[in-house]
Amino acid sequence: MDLDDIPQPNPARLSKIYRYICLRGRERKDLLTPLLTENSTFVSSLVSYHCISVQKARLTFSALWCLYFLTSAIRSNVGLALTMNSSEHDTLIEYLGLTSHDTSLGLALYYVGYVVFDVPFNLIMTRIAPHAWISRVVTTIGIVGACMAAMKAAWSFIFLRLLLGIMTAGLWPGMAYYLTLWYPPHRCAQRIGFYFTAAQISAAVVGLVSAGFQYMNMEKGLTGFAWMFLIYGLVTIVVGIALLWWLPDRPNLGQGPRAGLRRLIPQQRPVLDEEDFKLHFADMKATYVAHAWTLKDIVKVLLDVRLYPLVLMYFGVVGTGIGLQNFATVIIKSINPSWSSVDLSLLTAPIWICDLIGILIVTPLSDRFHNHRAIFFSGPSLIIIAGLIVTTYAPTHWSRYAGLLITGLGLGPTVPICMTWTAEIFQPRHGEVGTAVATAVVSGLGNLGSVATTYALYSGWPADVKRGYRYSNMVMLAMVGNSILFAAVCSLLRRALGDPMTREQQWAQQHSVQQNREEEEENAAKQAEEMYF
Repeated sequence: MDLDDIPQPNPARLSKIYRYICLRGRERKDLLTPLLTENSTFVSSLVSYHCISVQKARLTFSALWCLYFLTSAIRSNVGLALTMNSSEHDTLIEYLGLTSHDTSLGLALYYVGYVVFDVPFNLIMTRIAPHAWISRVVTTIGIVGACMAAMKAAWSFIFLRLLLGIMTAGLWPGMAYYLTLWYPPHRCAQRIGFYFTAAQISAAVVGLVSAGFQYMNMEKGLTGFAWMFLIYGLVTIVVGIALLWWLPDRPNLGQGPRAGLRRLIPQQRPVLDEEDFKLHFADMKATYVAHAWTLKDIVKVLLDVRLYPLVLMYFGVVGTGIGLQNFATVIIKSINPSWSSVDLSLLTAPIWICDLIGILIVTPLSDRFHNHRAIFFSGPSLIIIAGLIVTTYAPTHWSRYAGLLITGLGLGPTVPICMTWTAEIFQPRHGEVGTAVATAVVSGLGNLGSVATTYALYSGWPADVKRGYRYSNMVMLAMVGNSILFAAVCSLLRRALGDPMTREQQWAQQHSVQQNREEEEENAAKQAEEMYF
């Protein structure tokens, strides 16, 4: 089935029908066929498109959400461990004898490993079954996370953080690439935002649950943070193995020959039947270009000047987000030193709830008005700046804490929008390898911002402790301002260089040409009739 073979109404009517279907979630054709009876075949096709969209969501989102929840928990729980059980002197810092340099080095090396291996690991995913590679990533993250429960010295903390970063490399851009196998890039921001909410909910839940882990301190000889590392790690290992059956492979009709290592991967039934696959292909064929890539293709992506403004956008917002995530309890402690370690754990959760609210509000609007990504990126970035100013200079404890909530609200949508914009720009022009390389480069090089904030700011800047981390906050403010600047640069470059038209734009152009031709023929007929009579 192809949209070209279906009688088509004008674009405005198409938009209304599609919104009607999507907003009401109707999957029964008999409820919708009375609409536009003269185009009942077209309406039926739109309903089928909606049904296959619902099916694809069911196949992918629950698994992506769960795996990102757990891997985010393992990545971020170290920030809570820095202050857990402080009254018993069993914090991660005191138990391992970490200096401020050791702490900042361990936190930063995670992102060094991530940056170095992000692109090659993401390219591997384009060559093999993507669900199997994601399963490998999640399982090894769980193994390293569980091993962190056995840390006894500073060197083990530094080594395991580096190893965790290497194991995590390729996960976030790989998930974005995997999603573009199922959806056109211009419809991905809300969907990436959906599973990105797992990170925010994870941060909130980890903050709340860590209060309980503190009451397990020295049970069976393990500290509270060791119990936290161990349990999250074991659960993640189980989920990582389960992904081999849970997460679908590529959306194709059948499996190819199972040779070599592929024979070790559990065989799945095709997730789409023949009719559904035709609908999926019709939905994707304007943007999905599947071919064997070469080194020349990678070089073309790396030489595309639109890539590097996206990297610098990501640098600022992700560096600020990771800085806040890793040092949230440290920042809150500086606001009011009398708050206990349990108070600190509980006070981190609302920050990420605000982050979640920002995602749910902004990312759907960003998809709806996808030609204005720069506005939907810059608006939340300005909210981040406002929050950092409030948390730095407000006069009271609670007003400064409210500044952290404002910062969280702005942070939420920025990363999903940046990744979606990357896929939206590079997939139509460079195909599958463009998405894989561009998202990995943006995520990898952009995370140098995380290296900067975790190594050089807060605990890594001892002189700033007496200032209540004011200078650290202002450095992050400048980083976000830099992101806004390069969002404008990216938008200008995109307009100047242009993009290949999407399927919808091609169809609208063809329809406009056809409509103009019909009008010209009608006018010519009228003129001929007037002349004849």
